[in-house]
Amino acid sequence: MNVWITVKSLGRRKPALAKQAAELPETTDTLRQLIKNMVAQQVKVLQDKNDDAEWLAYLMPEDIQEQGAAGKVGFGAIYNQEIPNVEGAMDTAVTAYEDGLFKVFLNDEELQGLDEPLMLQEDDNVVFIRFTMLAGRLW
Repeated sequence: MNVWITVKSLGRRKPALAKQAAELPETTDTLRQLIKNMVAQQVKVLQDKNDDAEWLAYLMPEDIQEQGAAGKVGFGAIYNQEIPNVEGAMDTAVTAYEDGLFKVFLNDEELQGLDEPLMLQEDDNVVFIRFTMLAGRLW
């Protein structure tokens, strides 16, 4: 099933990234499973990006303009070549949700219980909102 994923971070000037389509298995029936499936998908994207890395990277002028419009121009280099353990990453993401580091919304309704039944349908909108930790002094 295809859903639309949006990731927002409250600490950034740009409020949201563009919606991205994500294909989830039909067995995604709880928030815990949704988080785990999204982590597995992102680890696979990272692995594919590592596999497709170019040995000699260069930017054409149209690449610079396109990336500049998005807000960052770079070669897309990955400096940490190590692919994370999928199970460990899934556990970390679930722990981060339990600790309140991000919230998940399905069609403008907050999902709260990790193991409560979840009714995902084709073309639903899922929003992940990351909370930014504040650092520094009060004065």
